[in-house]
Amino acid sequence: MRSPLGRAVGLGSAKEGVEHWWAQRLTAIALVPLSLWFVSAIIGIAGADLETMQNWIGLPLPAILLVLLLIATFYHLSLGLQVVIEDYVHTDLAKLGLIIIVRLLSFGFAVAGVFAVVSIALGPTS
Repeated sequence: MRSPLGRAVGLGSAKEGVEHWWAQRLTAIALVPLSLWFVSAIIGIAGADLETMQNWIGLPLPAILLVLLLIATFYHLSLGLQVVIEDYVHTDLAKLGLIIIVRLLSFGFAVAGVFAVVSIALGPTS
């Protein structure tokens, strides 16, 4: 016959969960205007040729917004998949391994996307 507080004492800190929750909410909020901008921009230049697309990505504002969209998307993805893994994978080793894989893949895809935007924006080097 222990109180809820008595049962919870010693089960770990609640501070990390709040930080994770805030990070997920902030990235979600950032993704709303970035996604709306991206969809409207793509609709606006639909059917354009390759050179027009390269010139558009070469402009400072679209390049910066694309990089921000990529970073926010893959960080939000990483946070969300971590929660799913923590909730549904019950073996500690498998949980740790999957979280590491998700983090590395998210980071790798974000870096690849940023590299693609930067290399298109800067144009050919030769």
